[in-house]
Amino acid sequence: MSVERIRTAVGHIVLMFGVLVSLFPFYWMVVMASNTTPDIFSYPPKLLIGSHLFENMGKVLDNIDFFGSMLLTLIASLGVTVLVLFFDSLAAFAFAKYEFPGRNLLFGLLLATFMIPAQLSLVPQFVTLAEFGWIGSLKALIIPGAANAFGIFWMRQYAKGAIPDELISAAKVDGAGFFRQYLTVGLPVLRPGLAFLGIFTFINVWNDYLWPLIVMTDPNRLTLQVALDQLNGIYGTDYSMVMAGALMSVIPLIGVFLIGARSFIADLAAGAMKF
Repeated sequence: MSVERIRTAVGHIVLMFGVLVSLFPFYWMVVMASNTTPDIFSYPPKLLIGSHLFENMGKVLDNIDFFGSMLLTLIASLGVTVLVLFFDSLAAFAFAKYEFPGRNLLFGLLLATFMIPAQLSLVPQFVTLAEFGWIGSLKALIIPGAANAFGIFWMRQYAKGAIPDELISAAKVDGAGFFRQYLTVGLPVLRPGLAFLGIFTFINVWNDYLWPLIVMTDPNRLTLQVALDQLNGIYGTDYSMVMAGALMSVIPLIGVFLIGARSFIADLAAGAMKF
């Protein structure tokens, strides 16, 4: 066997090991969700999937408005994701391909916001939304997350290398304005970067707990993560039911990731063939 084949085989083995390590937490969640709480704390621990999965899922549906909370979370996640993709890509396109006074200063200030803990902005944001009368509404979940520094930074770095200056110059010669250049030149090239940013944003909003806990004051309108927290009892916790709820909340994310990742890889491959 040649050295190259040995290296390839070792690389495949390492990748397979990494995949197994990455999948084990999900498998362990399924194991805990499909057993009872005494089984979870038994010794030696049970490593096989049990037969109580649907029973535990039924307990989740009996204790919280799971589908109502999922719908609210889905609307908020889609709303934030769409706004982030639009505003962040628009700002990134301007930062990457346009010269304007104060560009570097503004971008430096944008990067400086990375050093500010998100928790410091909770009180000012809450006070502002309270002045608008948005507390407890979907607007309080969506509008504050409409743009973020990471998305602008990511898309700006991607746009700098992915969009040739010649395309921008050709569009200007054809008389295209800024928004037409953004729509016809920028967006088609930025699709792989947008796919990643969309997945990243959707998952972050879906899993967010602290901000929805603060602004959603109506106990009948809670996001999924806040609703799942209600499964923890005061005097005792049915951990198998909690894990079943966690499993049910993760399943939509897996679908989003598979769809988005497929689009991301397909767009990257298409771009590689073009260039």
